Amino acid sequence: MSLSVLNRFAPAIKSHIRTMSTVHKIVQTASAPAAIGPYSQAIIANGFVFCSGSIPVNPANGEVVAGGVKEQTEQVLTNMGEVLKKSGSSFGQIVKSTVFLKSMNDFAAVNEVYGQRLGGALPARSCVEVARLPKDVLVEIECIATVEP
Repeated sequence: MSLSVLNRFAPAIKSHIRTMSTVHKIVQTASAPAAIGPYSQAIIANGFVFCSGSIPVNPANGEVVAGGVKEQTEQVLTNMGEVLKKSGSSFGQIVKSTVFLKSMNDFAAVNEVYGQRLGGALPARSCVEVARLPKDVLVEIECIATVEP
């Protein structure tokens, strides 16, 4: 492509990039726990939804679900699914997730539930052990997914 052609389209491209980088939409649904701090459940920007970490809180009563790490992971993914749905996305559109575990000994159990709930979707993922999570839960998961325009 010649330099003159690039120069001709450069202002429009710069304007489009500037517009894309400043437009975002806050996502909020009552079907998932409300944020417990100064943040949003998710933000849609540039064709992606950036979901805050989901913890295993029942949105109906605000309490951490009973049971162990499998039950907590189920609730986390239920909450995340509701935020994704409200965003116009789904588990199949996740491109990156991060799993935070109180104990890496729970890795296999979380993997089992995660694999079942994501139904064959294989996003890029990180998993880290942390010292402590909000409300002393055992697992928290955040993700980035694509959204339909």
